Amino acid sequence: MDKTDFINRTKLFALRIIKLADKLYSIGGVARILSDQLVRSGTSVGANYRAACRAKSTKDFLNKLKICEEEADETIYWLELLMDSNSISPGLLTDLCEEAKQITAMLTASIKTLKKNISETT
Repeated sequence: MDKTDFINRTKLFALRIIKLADKLYSIGGVARILSDQLVRSGTSVGANYRAACRAKSTKDFLNKLKICEEEADETIYWLELLMDSNSISPGLLTDLCEEAKQITAMLTASIKTLKKNISETT
C-alpha cells in the first residue's frame, strides 16, 4: 500500500469513528465519555500519518509513525471497552475494531522495517 492509499484509508477510518461517535453520543452516559476519547485517538491516526509524510528526516518520520501506532492502539482499547461494557452492540464495532487492528499492524510493520533500514545504514 502506498502513501496516498494509506492516507485515504486512515481518513475513511476516521470518518467511520466520527459516525460511531455520533451514535454513542446520543446514548449518553459512559458511551458519551468513551466516544470523546475514541474520536481523539481514532481521528489522530490519519492526522499524524499525514504529518509523518512531511517529516524532515528519516528519524522524524520514524518518531511520527510511532505516534500513529500509539494512537491506533489506543483506539483499539476504547473500542474494546465499548464492546466489553455492552455500551453498544459488539456487532456494530467488530469491523471497525478489525480495521483498527489492521492499521496498527501495518504501522508496526513499517516501524520495524524502518528501524532495520536505519540500523543497516549506520
